[in-house]
Amino acid sequence: MDSPRSLVASAFVAFAAFGSFWGVWGASVPRVRHQAGVSDGQLGFALLFVGAGALPAMLLAGRALDRWGPMVAAGAISLLGVVGAGLALTAVNLPSLCVGLGIAGASSGAADVTINAVAGRAEQLTGRPVIARVHGTFSAFVVVTSLGAGVASAASWPLAVPFIGVAALCLAAGAIMLRAVPHRTTVHDDGTKAPAAPSSGHARIIPLVLIGVLGALAFASENAHQSWSAVFAQDELHAGAGLTTVAPAVFAGTVAITRFSIGSLKTAHARTVILTGALAAAGGALVIAGAPSLLVATLGLVMAGAGTGVLFPTLLATVSRNVEEDYRGRATSIVSTVSYLGFLFGPVYVGVAADAAGLRGAMVAVAALAAALFVLAPPILHLSDPPRREDLRASSPRRPRSGRGPR
Repeated sequence: MDSPRSLVASAFVAFAAFGSFWGVWGASVPRVRHQAGVSDGQLGFALLFVGAGALPAMLLAGRALDRWGPMVAAGAISLLGVVGAGLALTAVNLPSLCVGLGIAGASSGAADVTINAVAGRAEQLTGRPVIARVHGTFSAFVVVTSLGAGVASAASWPLAVPFIGVAALCLAAGAIMLRAVPHRTTVHDDGTKAPAAPSSGHARIIPLVLIGVLGALAFASENAHQSWSAVFAQDELHAGAGLTTVAPAVFAGTVAITRFSIGSLKTAHARTVILTGALAAAGGALVIAGAPSLLVATLGLVMAGAGTGVLFPTLLATVSRNVEEDYRGRATSIVSTVSYLGFLFGPVYVGVAADAAGLRGAMVAVAALAAALFVLAPPILHLSDPPRREDLRASSPRRPRSGRGPR
């Protein structure tokens, strides 16, 4: 089973499993804290191990995928589910929680890079915008499974039950992907060979790092809203406990809907999509900053969610379109790792800004992130554009002309 259609299906299943893991985890954090018997401060310390495990794994996973192929992607998503179930069963104190989160972070980082690379391969083979839609699937499953984990908690089911369900889905996703990923070939959508990579390693890496910087700004803005919107609703708008949960749910739902919606747009419009998304993200953050009520703040969250939701998938699709197949894993690894730094530090950035200028001032600071992305995107995307065919012809050595003139 190696058709492009089966490859696309495997990418969707993998992202559904990936989103399910993080949806269940997000809803289960209070129960994990209680089971491990740790304080809020100790939990914050333990959560640092997620990033500590993820970053090196993300750097290595792309190279492993380029070398060994689909086994890496299938193994990473399968391992993530098993590790999640193991974490739910063994996190009974601070040391075991830290170890479990470190392994979970490494598994998640490896899965993140490799399944994104597989989605990029599927997009190249089919000529369809797969990356945006699988990211929409991820966001949708985060919302659905977090609600499901909440129901399981209310029903007093054991903590491990939803994680075991996710493990089964992850194992199924790994099996499907292992069968679906085709042998690697270096082709473009038009069937021609990919252009040769630049001979200099720095000439190849620097544009990817810079696109990762744009991704970091996008993720910082996205995770800032996801992590702080409920706090803003409670502290600044004095919303009740039940209503505060509406804010992150609205934001996540908007991100998911937006990613499904932009699936019909062609990658030729990537620059316009990124610039429009950055403007919407900045505008939404400013609306939230000045919101007099939860309704107005919710409208700002919809605007910000629609803006941030298009950014990283479009950036990743741009990279996928321009990279040769035997370098796809490493390219995805570089962009994803740099971008992930924004995901880690976005909520911290808001916290520091809130201490200095209050939560409303922090939302203005979030708008500044999107504004910076808007300013930086055109020159960085221009730098990362592949050389045009006429440029390649002009730079290629010319054959010596014969003594005869043209006939």
